[in-house]
Amino acid sequence: MRAFIIQCKGSAMRITSLIGVMLFFCASAFAQNENSISSITANQQGANVIVKVILKNPLEKTPLSFSIANPARISFDFANTSNATGKSAFDVGLGEVRNVNLIEVPGRSRLVFNLNRSLNYATLVEGNTLIVTIDGSGGIATPVNSLGLPAVEKTKTAIKPTLKDIDFRRGAGGEGRVIIDLPNNQIAVDPRLQGQKIVVDFFNVGLPEILKRNLDVADYGSPVQKISTERQGENVRMYIEPKGLWEHSVYQSDTQLVIEVKPLKEDPNKLTQGSQGYKGERIGMNFQDIDVRAVLQMLAEQGGVSIIASDSVVGNITLRLDAPWDQALDVVMQIKGLDMRKNGNVILIGPKDELLLKEKLELEQKAAIAELEPLKTESFQLKYQKADSLQKLFGADSTSSSSHNRLLSKRGSVMIDPRTNQLFVTDIASKIEEVRKLIQKIDIATKQVVIEARIVEADNKFSRNLGAKLGFADLRKMSGGDAGYQLQGNQRVAVTGNYLGVGEQTGQATITEKSFIPNTQFVNLPAAGIAGLDAGSFATSIFSAAANRFLNLELSALEADGDGKIISSPRVVTADQTPAHIEQGQDIPYQIATLSGGTAILFKKATLSLDVTPQITPDGTIILTVDVHKDSKGEETRGGPVINTKQVKTNVLVDNGGTVVLGGIYTQEERSDVTKVPFLGDLPLFGNLFKSTGKTNNKTELLIFITPKVQLTGSFVNQ
Repeated sequence: MRAFIIQCKGSAMRITSLIGVMLFFCASAFAQNENSISSITANQQGANVIVKVILKNPLEKTPLSFSIANPARISFDFANTSNATGKSAFDVGLGEVRNVNLIEVPGRSRLVFNLNRSLNYATLVEGNTLIVTIDGSGGIATPVNSLGLPAVEKTKTAIKPTLKDIDFRRGAGGEGRVIIDLPNNQIAVDPRLQGQKIVVDFFNVGLPEILKRNLDVADYGSPVQKISTERQGENVRMYIEPKGLWEHSVYQSDTQLVIEVKPLKEDPNKLTQGSQGYKGERIGMNFQDIDVRAVLQMLAEQGGVSIIASDSVVGNITLRLDAPWDQALDVVMQIKGLDMRKNGNVILIGPKDELLLKEKLELEQKAAIAELEPLKTESFQLKYQKADSLQKLFGADSTSSSSHNRLLSKRGSVMIDPRTNQLFVTDIASKIEEVRKLIQKIDIATKQVVIEARIVEADNKFSRNLGAKLGFADLRKMSGGDAGYQLQGNQRVAVTGNYLGVGEQTGQATITEKSFIPNTQFVNLPAAGIAGLDAGSFATSIFSAAANRFLNLELSALEADGDGKIISSPRVVTADQTPAHIEQGQDIPYQIATLSGGTAILFKKATLSLDVTPQITPDGTIILTVDVHKDSKGEETRGGPVINTKQVKTNVLVDNGGTVVLGGIYTQEERSDVTKVPFLGDLPLFGNLFKSTGKTNNKTELLIFITPKVQLTGSFVNQ
């Protein structure tokens, strides 16, 4: 037993020794991976500012870097590096560089260059020294070595790299994408705006003859109209000519450079047109084969959000971009096939299929829980709505089935009691809560609307009639003389108004008391009456001394002038979106023949009616669906009375308390009538004795006004 214990102690000692050795090697490895920044120096060469960052240990690779346009900054992140300078701020004051800040956080240190304006930069690593060259001229920066000379890479004698392909594609949103395939991801590219063109320079690269062409892409329906590519010495220059209102972005993924031109919809309420909804701070990125998770971390810090990347988000990315940080995030996700879910200030990023699968599993879990969750029953007392009106909503009527019910779960049910106006709902707690929220929204007092219509009929009538009667009588036969006028010998001629009158003068017909009234008239064209009234007349007679020869003349005239106005004002009160009807008038009977050969009496309405349905909009205005009838009894015919119909049917938007004219009918009738004796009625002046004239000028106007008012609860309308 004692030996066993000793042996165990020996094993324990060996294990302890092994752990100590492992900790020693781990500490040594950690010490080797740890680095520190010893000093920072800066000098100026022409327009360029050269900053040397000296570290304790050599750098294995160039630290991560990115730039921000506003404010103008360049940032470097040194992993597993501490600040050994003893300072956090360095005043530079050279060229466009104001100062440098060195911030140490657990696991890394960030070096920030504060600039006067956004500039390009280049880096070079020499052992434990990082040399940063900031080009103050605004052009492409060229890295320099520790001696201040341009860094020249040792290259093998090889063929000059050339652009592989230039392509154009139209996006789903109408954007134009110019896609350039580069020979490698180390090609220097300088995109910039030059007037209304986008100019892209490719440095130290050739252009095949097949790509030296002009592309007309106006037919694609994007802002891009033309693309032209040409050689510029040792470089290649591309011109992109857009049209209209647009914005562009440039990004590079590995060896593929994409220049995207998006159309902008002009908003008249904005002084300047935005950038398609991207509101983040603009940053410049130039990464070569960098871990995508490091890029996401950098974007999270820049945007002030928390980004949680799924474990399946892996791989490296080569990216060159100058855009707002949120647009940069979209570009990175698009390149790597990722998607995001946002909850407040936290963004979850992962592959699209993974996020969709996760959401599907969550929904299936919720559905499974709902199948096992106990049921509850709750009653709801309705205040304003009728319980019967909710039958179709819950699928409880005879025409609906439970499969059409979207409010309750599969196990849910509802019972409606019209007598007490209650609902009894049986379902899981979450569904009952949804029903409660729904009833709170729909079971509310409905606003009422007072609709007043005014129908105004105005008329102006003018009529004028003129006429004359002319007659001649010879009464010498009655006094014992000879009738008529002697022509020759015993031949005589009698003159009167008609055949009977001649016979009476010559003795061929018996003279009566009424003989001289109609039978002596040559012209009988008196003025017609108006509205049942006879025309006024003036008569005169020229006769002989013996009173046996008469020339009679009668002039008649009648003129009527009238103005009238009829105002009808129906008024009705109804609830919001509820039809209302008001009617006043009479039913007019008329007789029709039946199939049996007899007659029957039917009635036809001649009424004033108003049909209206109001709808109160959220902004307080009222939409009215109006149908106004103004019918009246007209003239009598053999088939019965005529019904004069006036109707307006329309939809109109009216302010609360405002008045609108729905419509109007204006009628004008002008008529001139002449009845005359041919030839004689055309004589000047004397022709008026042989004709009758009538003139009519009637004007009628119908106007319909309507005024809606929202009635407050408890108020009333004065009648």
